[in-house]
Amino acid sequence: MDLNHLLLGLCLPSLVSAQISVSESEQFLSIQNGANDFLCYHKVALEPPAGVDPVFRRNAVIHPIKTPNNGVLTGVHPDDHYHHIGVWHAWVKTIHGLDQPDFWNLKKKTGRVRFVRVLEKTGNGFAVEQEQLAYKGEDKVETVVLREILQVSASFKKDANVIDYVLTQTNVSGVKLELPAYRYGGPLAYRGPLNWNRGNSEYLTSEDKTRVDSYATRANWCMAYGDIETGRGTLLILGHPRNHDAPHRLRTWDNGKMFLNIAATQEHAFAIGAGDTVTWKFRLIATEGVMSKETANQWWAGYSK
Repeated sequence: MDLNHLLLGLCLPSLVSAQISVSESEQFLSIQNGANDFLCYHKVALEPPAGVDPVFRRNAVIHPIKTPNNGVLTGVHPDDHYHHIGVWHAWVKTIHGLDQPDFWNLKKKTGRVRFVRVLEKTGNGFAVEQEQLAYKGEDKVETVVLREILQVSASFKKDANVIDYVLTQTNVSGVKLELPAYRYGGPLAYRGPLNWNRGNSEYLTSEDKTRVDSYATRANWCMAYGDIETGRGTLLILGHPRNHDAPHRLRTWDNGKMFLNIAATQEHAFAIGAGDTVTWKFRLIATEGVMSKETANQWWAGYSK
């Protein structure tokens, strides 16, 4: 399916609240709740810290995501993984013809994800075109493997900033992209505030798993919560039940730092054939305080209908 065909059906969900608006600058697409920006998509690459290899410059990421009271729930360029930037996505272990591009680990210089152009803006969201780009062969020939449409829309409900994240990936390379089973990578990743640790933050999944036992388990949802500027805050991530291999297995860490990956090929290999399209849907809920499991299940029930 080509991009023009996809664009004919492009329509962002109509979740408009009176408080929600969208703005655009040369650098960003931002979504506001009233006067407060609570989501920022980067069209221009975020620069890594001074002295760090510029290969870690990256656009096509979301940072920050904030609670309604402006508490920041995302982190960027941690010194343990400079390629972790807010909310992002990329495939890691792949086979594409004679090459094995890694679109996630930028230091390998075999692939990356990049912003291409804005496709649409509405009163409550936007759609952008992105690429997962490989550098193939000895000459590192730049090759677009996946053409992507990322649709982001927002609403304000039940005292929470609600974000719908819909990613459509089309293999435009003419060659099958194989995705062997691997422990991380895929359609959604999240890095929490860099000061979160074992003492001030935690995970909770729909299956009652936490930091110590959530890795490689399946869940309908996973929340990350911890101390923020405004007290405590929670980011709840819901995976749509019609996503490939849902409910997804998770990549989490037990070292105290907050990283979460919806690892859609952690257990089973997958492939996106030449010309094929796959769509991934998620909902992110940003709110004050520590969300209860009961409330998370209510959000899931509404999303999974």
